Amino acid sequence: MLMPKKVKHRKHSRGRNRGVAGRGNRLSFGSHGLKALSAAPVTSRQIEAARRAMTRFIQRGGKIWIRIFPDKPVTTHGSENRMGGGKGAVDHFVAVVKPGRIMFEIDGVTDEMANEALRLAAQKLPVKSKIVTE
Repeated sequence: MLMPKKVKHRKHSRGRNRGVAGRGNRLSFGSHGLKALSAAPVTSRQIEAARRAMTRFIQRGGKIWIRIFPDKPVTTHGSENRMGGGKGAVDHFVAVVKPGRIMFEIDGVTDEMANEALRLAAQKLPVKSKIVTE
């Protein structure tokens, strides 16, 4: 699973995910891409599940680019803990995705194959998305 090697600050504030993607909103590497239409934090597990679904479908053909990286830590307390006691330990990492962001790109396969692979990947993600082409 994807995760940063080291971080400047161990724990982040939650923040708010508003607005549209100002960068990463155009195809850069492949001929087909999966573009987010809604905003949500995407966990490293969800990214890995989407990547596996795509690679399993295209089977040794084409190339896949992952354009998002989970670099924001999310903390949790154990269940049934009393109030207080500070902020919990880092549990997992998420990528902050805004509308318009290209999350995955694919090239080197037919249009039908690319569309189906991206459709399978989209089912694994918590954001509404659409398939875009050059």
